[in-house]
This record gives sequence, C-alpha cells and structure tokens, in this order.
Amino acid sequence: MSVLIALAALGFLMIMAYRGHSVILVAPVAALGAVLFVDPSSVAPIFSGVFLEKMATFLKLYLPVFLLGAVFGKVIEISGFSEAIVAAAIRYFGRSKANFIVVAACALMTYGGVSVFVVVFAVYPFAAELYRQNNIPKRLMPGALALGSFSFTMDALPGTPQIQNIIPTTFFNTTSWAAPILGISGSVFVLIVGLMYLESRRKSAMAAGEGYGEAHTNEPERVQSANLPNPILALTSLLVVGAVNYCLTVYIPSWYSALYSISPEVFPGLPAVVTGKISSTAAIWAVQGALLCGILFVVAVAFRQIRERFVAGAKQAVSGASMAALNTASEYGFGSVIAILPGFLVVSSSLQYLPDPLIKAAVSVSTLAGITGSASGGLSIALAAMGDQLIAAANAANIPLEVMHRVVSMASGGMDTLPHNGAVITLLAVTGLTHRQSYKEIFGITIIKTFAVFFVIAMFYTTGLI
Repeated sequence: MSVLIALAALGFLMIMAYRGHSVILVAPVAALGAVLFVDPSSVAPIFSGVFLEKMATFLKLYLPVFLLGAVFGKVIEISGFSEAIVAAAIRYFGRSKANFIVVAACALMTYGGVSVFVVVFAVYPFAAELYRQNNIPKRLMPGALALGSFSFTMDALPGTPQIQNIIPTTFFNTTSWAAPILGISGSVFVLIVGLMYLESRRKSAMAAGEGYGEAHTNEPERVQSANLPNPILALTSLLVVGAVNYCLTVYIPSWYSALYSISPEVFPGLPAVVTGKISSTAAIWAVQGALLCGILFVVAVAFRQIRERFVAGAKQAVSGASMAALNTASEYGFGSVIAILPGFLVVSSSLQYLPDPLIKAAVSVSTLAGITGSASGGLSIALAAMGDQLIAAANAANIPLEVMHRVVSMASGGMDTLPHNGAVITLLAVTGLTHRQSYKEIFGITIIKTFAVFFVIAMFYTTGLI
C-alpha cells in the first residue's frame, strides 16, 4: 500500500503536467496528498519543514546560475549572435541537414552556458524555418531540440556549465571536467544514435506523405538574415564562457584555502562567522563567473545592438529564469517529500541490492530523476541520500570518483524527461505542440540517453579509460 501511495502521487503529477497545469502548484499538492494518506497530522509540518526547506536549499545554491544563464542567453539573442550562428550553419551545411543544424545550434549554445530553456526560445524560429522549407513535419522538431539542448551537452561533455554537471562536484569534490574520455565517448554515442533515430523518424513520416502541416499555433515570423553580426564573433562569446569556466575551475581552489571564512571583524554587521568548504562551492562560483564574463563580453562588443533592448530583455530573462528555477525547485521539493515516504524507502532499499557501484548509482539517480521529473532535482536527492555510500563503494572497488561523477551526471539526464518534466513542458509550449503530437520523439531521445549511461559504464570496465 505504501508503494502505491508514492506511485499515485507521481502518477497524479505526471497526468496534471501532461494536461498543462503548473508544476509549481501541482507538485506540493501531489506531495502533500501522499503525506495525507500516510499521516494527516504531518501535512503542515512536512510542507514547512521538508518541501519548503528543500525548495529554499535548491534556490540558494542554483538560482544565480539560472539567472546569469538566462541573461547571457538574452544578450546572445538581442545582439543577433544566436541568429548569426544558426545562419552560418545553414550556409555551411545546407538546409537539407535540418536535424543536424538544429542539434548543432542547440549544442553550441548549451555547452556555451546558455540555459536549456533559453536555447529553445533562441533556436525555435530558425528550426521552424528549416522544417517549413524542407516540408518536414513540425511535430518532429521537439525531438531535435531535445537532442541538442538537454542531452549530451547538458551532462555528458566534460566542462559543460549546466547544473547537472555541477551538482556532483559538491558531493565528490570533483570538477566539471571529470572523466573527459568517458564523457566525450558518451556524447558521441548520444549524438550519432540520436541523429540516426531522428532521421529515421523524418524519412518514415515523409515517405507516408506527411508534410510540415497546417494551422500550427505559435508560429514564428519569417527570419530576416540581413545585418547579422560576424558568426566568428558570435561563437567567440560562447568560447569565452567555456574558457573562463575552465580557468576559474582550476584557479579558485588555489586562491583560497580548504575553507573560506568571513569574520565579523571585517564586516561588523555579521552576526557570526561565514564559513564553508571551497571544494563544495568552487565549481558553482566558476560557472557564475564564466557566465558573468560572457555577458560582459557580449555587452562590450555589441553594445550598439543591445543598448535599447537590454533593460526589457534582462527583465524578461530574469522572469523566465525565476520561473524555470521555481519549477525545478518545486519538483525537488516534491521528490524530497516522496523520498521520506515509507513506500519510497521500500523502492530505495531494493536498489541497495544492486552489487555494482556504478550500476547502483545510475539506476538510483535515473529512477529518482524520473520520479521528480527533474534531472537536477533527482540527482540532488539521490546524492544527498546515497552520496556517502557511493563514495565508500567506489573507493572499495577502486573506481575513481571522477567516473562516479560522470555516471551520475549522465544518469540524471536519462529518464528525467517524463511528461511532467519542466523542460519538456516548456519545449512543447514554445513550439506550439502538445504531448500527444510530439512526446514520442522526445521519449525516444530519453531512451537513447539512458542507454548511453550503461555504454559509458561498460567502456570504463572494458578499457579502464577515464
């Protein structure tokens, strides 16, 4: 019965998200509904002491990354840099390579530090134009956007500044560049198999005589390619983020000792000493600094293009980032409540019997990411609950923690994209499509991404490469 309560809460959240309801509102209802069936008197305490506490913890750590990523994406957009990158890809590869161009454009921006939510907004107009001109069914577009935005560049490629690659650093004392060979191999696997899948879906639909379609909603205006900035300059802005992120990741630990400490003697208004571990914050600081430098670079080189639109654009970006962060934080709160239910403990305990540390980590993280509908939320919950066990098991098996980092990061982006996932909901809303029309292709990418985790594990055990 206890397991059914947990599953019912998850099912309710998925159905409501599928129907378009706000996860921010539905997640606490689903979580507290489950608590109500276990112990009605605990509803209010669990809401305040668990759900809201976990929401606040997530926002405290990662809200700045959401905000800076969104502002960076907005200045990339209003400066014309995003248009220049996609237009250059079209000129170089041709319009017939629509899926590849969309995936490549999304991947460049995501790896450059742009939020996956922002990337969807930036690339969608060009993707729609490509699909329309080639008469490719629009319903297939979310699959390509998903492959480019929230798959290999989100958590597999070493150095990616996305949150899913940052969270493990605070538990394993690693860096975002952990296990580069495994990360690159997993990325190549996802990219090649994912493109093959998308092309097979395209050929099948077009062979059946299906075209772009009519009467679509939220159709973008036709793209005008005049007066675009130099694509090399546009790409440089993304390289700045990656380079600064790498440099700060290397040098921040050397600038501080193992602990940082701010004394009331320096700032008399402090009620107590502010202290913390550099190992658990250096990666987050590095990403924040990299995104800030990227913003300043774009502002400096494209000031004339953005000066009149920056204020309004920044407000829009902050609003969107806040909503995205609240969606993820609410799902994190939901998962945290589900994690304390008796039924969840039954499921969690069954995962402990998996003998291999990497398999246990992958299955646990992917399961929790699926339950919460959030890669970052599921990853945070799993590592908070099992981090010490995974570290001990990895050390006992002589598995480098860099490998554990890469495995859990990639696993978080596996089964997380179920219908109630915030990124999926945003993607479908932006493209004007529904779950019924386009979720099949998104789920196909989800399956490929999940298989990639076990491909990486097998590669490590076979070759010993890191």
